[in-house]
Amino acid sequence: MNRICNLFDIKYPIIQGGMVWCSGWKLASAVSNAGGLGLLGAGSMHPEILLEHIRKCRAATDKPFGVNIPLMYPEIEKVMDLIVSEKVKIVFTSAGSPKKWTGFLKNHGIKVAHVVSSSQFAVKSEKAGVDAIVAEGFEAGGHNGHEETTTLCLIPAVRRATTLPLIAAGGIGTGEAILAAEALGAEGVQIGTRFALTKESSAHKNFKQLCLHLEEGDTKLLLKKLSPTRLVKSEFRTAVETMENNGASTEELQQLLGKGRTKQGIFEGNLKEGQLEIGQIASLFHKEETVDEVMTDLIRSYLTALEKIKRISI
Repeated sequence: MNRICNLFDIKYPIIQGGMVWCSGWKLASAVSNAGGLGLLGAGSMHPEILLEHIRKCRAATDKPFGVNIPLMYPEIEKVMDLIVSEKVKIVFTSAGSPKKWTGFLKNHGIKVAHVVSSSQFAVKSEKAGVDAIVAEGFEAGGHNGHEETTTLCLIPAVRRATTLPLIAAGGIGTGEAILAAEALGAEGVQIGTRFALTKESSAHKNFKQLCLHLEEGDTKLLLKKLSPTRLVKSEFRTAVETMENNGASTEELQQLLGKGRTKQGIFEGNLKEGQLEIGQIASLFHKEETVDEVMTDLIRSYLTALEKIKRISI
């Protein structure tokens, strides 16, 4: 048992990312039942929908689970009140400063982890009073930090900057990667992409199948004038890239994005006009699996890699 397992009362230090349009109660409860920590993705849920998912998740597992809340969420006050009233025990925050809400959550007995993309923000998170830090590298899907620091560089930098329990994220989807993250100073991992492509994920089958046929280089970080986002090759991505190459302004890019594009792409399966977000590591996986199959493979490959490393002499 390490500090991450002790903090969240879980068997394995494996956290499922709280991804928009993927992380509903079926995915979160399946990960928790398999010994990890499942997270509901509040970023794509109105408060009443989140309430439904919290209650369904609680009915589906007697293991710990949590909620990921982007701090830029438009109905943040309602969501925070809901978290307290429903007695949610674990909250992961992202996309904003943890200073405002960490104290509120901890005063209600809630454990808080915050996602950062730099050692500077890790220090600020520790000062804000969080219980753990998720350091997410450039390889991750969805929204990324402006620094574009890879996980291989970010984890040791954050480890030097803070003494808090540290969770590595970004480009992690195998047991070997978990072992590598531990070697760099992490005590647990957060996995998004591989869980987003499981049977229990609420992502549309069109999106899953597209991502399960990606090759190296089929994702790219764009929208850097707004919020850096890793996008899959598509007609929409081509339009974004063309506008950026032509020097489009922030306002022009926002007009192109409009509203609901991520829902269209990930949840509704519109592969032409939707915004398709996935991590670089998607190119390693070409078969839709269950959460149990993923967790079994992660533990098996981790133990195999560990034994292999033990036999290596320098």
